[in-house]
Amino acid sequence: MDNLAKKAIRGLVQLIFGLGFFLFVPAWTLDFWQAWLWLLVFAVSAALITVYLWKHDRQLLRRRIAAGPGAEKEKSQKLIQLLASLIFVGVLVLPSLDHRFSWSTVPIYVVVTGRLLVASGFFVILLVFKENTFTGATIEVAAEQRVISTGLYAVVRHPMYSGSLVMFLGIPLALGSWWGLLMSLAMTAIIAWRLFHEERFLVRNLKGYQEYRQKVRYRLLPLIW
Repeated sequence: MDNLAKKAIRGLVQLIFGLGFFLFVPAWTLDFWQAWLWLLVFAVSAALITVYLWKHDRQLLRRRIAAGPGAEKEKSQKLIQLLASLIFVGVLVLPSLDHRFSWSTVPIYVVVTGRLLVASGFFVILLVFKENTFTGATIEVAAEQRVISTGLYAVVRHPMYSGSLVMFLGIPLALGSWWGLLMSLAMTAIIAWRLFHEERFLVRNLKGYQEYRQKVRYRLLPLIW
């Protein structure tokens, strides 16, 4: 097992334990079946994508491992990433508190729908990774990078963010919380903020991106925005 694989596995394990912490500590119980099942869906999906990248695109795996506020080069992106990290914690903590204090009554079919949305979001992200090897976790342009306009990129300009929005919509529902959707709305705002900054950066630094913007009109949602 090489260093990249070890680093990816270590990061994934740390992530899963961190998710578990923010799910079960605020709930103050392990009797939270929605959280256990969501954690299973998340862990399996993330592991499968990690294995795929390790086998087929190790350079992209390296780009994805370098994530978080500290990995960004621009101050604005450091702030955006910091806020996104805090809101992601809130996406877990608010449903956890909701479970503890029984604020929401969410039908089983909605919980199942939430899990399907999470899995669907991961699937969209996998399709993006298969199409675009330059999809790093930070906003930058590689020396050999080119505009990708095939696959989902022929439909919207930021399909990975689209998949992420589907996932973040599904998380509170999968955890049995209506109130958690407030944090999903906050994450939507952060993603839109990051998207605007990213587009300005790509127009300045990636040859052909302005022409691509004119060809593909929609950012996240076909026929809407």
